Amino acid sequence: MTADARRSPTLHDVAREAGVSLATASRVLNGSERKVADSYRVRVEKAADDLGYTANASAQATARGTSAAIALLVADIADPYFGLIASGVARGADGENLIVTIAITERDPDREVKILRALRGQRPRGAILAASRTDDGEGRTVAELAAFRDLGGRTVTFGPGGDRSIRIDNHDGAERLGREMARLGYRRAIAIAAAEGVRTSDDRLGGFAEGFEAGGGEISRVYRGTFERESGAASMRRALEDGVDAGTLVFTLSDVVAIGAMTAIRESGRTVGADIAVTGFDDVPVSRDVTPQLTTVRVPLSDLGYQAFRATVDDEWAQSPMQLEVLVRDSTPGVGAL
Repeated sequence: MTADARRSPTLHDVAREAGVSLATASRVLNGSERKVADSYRVRVEKAADDLGYTANASAQATARGTSAAIALLVADIADPYFGLIASGVARGADGENLIVTIAITERDPDREVKILRALRGQRPRGAILAASRTDDGEGRTVAELAAFRDLGGRTVTFGPGGDRSIRIDNHDGAERLGREMARLGYRRAIAIAAAEGVRTSDDRLGGFAEGFEAGGGEISRVYRGTFERESGAASMRRALEDGVDAGTLVFTLSDVVAIGAMTAIRESGRTVGADIAVTGFDDVPVSRDVTPQLTTVRVPLSDLGYQAFRATVDDEWAQSPMQLEVLVRDSTPGVGAL
């Protein structure tokens, strides 16, 4: 038979087409843990495919206790940092026949808590918080994560706070970058960072300062903004207005911010690299496409996204070893090249 063309096919239609009971069809398509004979399962799945039946997500969530979805919370999906993480999560979800829902927090603690609360009603199998959080509102987020866990979902956070945590040693990567820049002869630096209290920014700035100062360098000024390209450009314009000597190194908290800073340098008539050196962090693909290519610290973001997914669905899990890599490119030719 075929389903009535005027309505969507129902579970009853699938059961009739497969020649099985409604309960059996439901167990196959709505995610019940009860065992169904393979011959029945094949018939039900073929009938559902022939009819174009779509399983009821609410029914699946009721049967399993969770839905066939993974929630991913990011600060800004337009930022390639989060796009690469999302690609790794999606790669893992595809292999497990799960879907990924993405929510944007904008690094707003109130918004983050509101999203987590709304997600509880959807019963995703797990939630991944990929955005760098601030100390403000941390207690409320932790409480919301606990409530999420009580409903059967697993929480994974980039940094502390979840059932499982993805660790990125931003401090160590930035410290090694600072030491390398000092080795290249740079002694004067300014920094472009996010607001104090944003953990990723604080760790990167603190690590770079330690490494750079250990090699004889000094950060004279710190300009603060956001993780956006436009913020990098605005901070660099302020720095140029305050005066930037030739041979100064500009440390930025991310590649996206660095690219904004490079634009501001060019707009002022100055030259990136041969006049003012610039570093980024993350090694997003565009860092290799800009001119000059951007010196940065490679973070394996897509792999980290995949690891975060595995942390969400695997009963036994441990984060794979990871080391950040300093990549010296033409945006920091060294003082001898100036």
